[in-house]
Amino acid sequence: MAPKWRELADRLAERIRTGEYAPGQQLPHIRDLVEAGEGSKSTVHAAYKALEAEGLVTSSRGHGTVVRQQTPLKRLGIERYDKAKWRDGDEVAFIADRVASGRAYKRNEQTQTVSRVVAPAAAAAAHGLPEGAEVYARARIVKEGEQPTHTLTSYYRPEHVEGTRIVDPTPGPAGRGGGFRVLYDAGYEIDHMREELFARVPTVDEVKLLQLPAGEPVVELHRTTFTADGTVVEFAIGVHAASRFAWTYDFKVPDSAKSERGTQ
Repeated sequence: MAPKWRELADRLAERIRTGEYAPGQQLPHIRDLVEAGEGSKSTVHAAYKALEAEGLVTSSRGHGTVVRQQTPLKRLGIERYDKAKWRDGDEVAFIADRVASGRAYKRNEQTQTVSRVVAPAAAAAAHGLPEGAEVYARARIVKEGEQPTHTLTSYYRPEHVEGTRIVDPTPGPAGRGGGFRVLYDAGYEIDHMREELFARVPTVDEVKLLQLPAGEPVVELHRTTFTADGTVVEFAIGVHAASRFAWTYDFKVPDSAKSERGTQ
């Protein structure tokens, strides 16, 4: 026979799955369920911890226990960087993901700090800089409502961005079109990128910052952005809550043999 906390957790889980408790909705306070005869304080607490471990809810001081958004955001691949979005419009990458997912957004859901720092090893290697060289680090936290979805820190050579909006820490993208538009206006039009992805266990600080449930991994992104002549104008590291994104890539399948025949 299942323990009482497990029975309660299963009943609550079913109510979440049927939509009785909707994403973003706060579950009843523990004392309210105790008073309703659902069990002791320790029983209800154990049930809530089980739901959190199963990824159905999040718990935080001041917000209580809240049903998680179960439909992940579409994290677009090539399409999120379409020049027409940021060069000709104002749809920066994180907004492109929200639009594709049919989700609301506010520009100030991206916050940032900007500092001039000694380049971390990965950033120095990407930019071809010597040990001890300085770069600008633009560190962003992106949220959906009150829930953080990911962090993204971009590293730039000072000579590329000094005096531009990229080094302005005002919340939101770096003006109309964001950072890529700033680089474009400065004469550094982006041409191609390389993205590397891997999953790992989050650090203690990342668990707190991203409000991760117990046991949730993160997906780390390394993005290197080049101009047409091969100049690296941005190296970025993103840390994404794994369950909050569905990664989508749509691309033409290459045929290198055909290309080789064409040059003979």
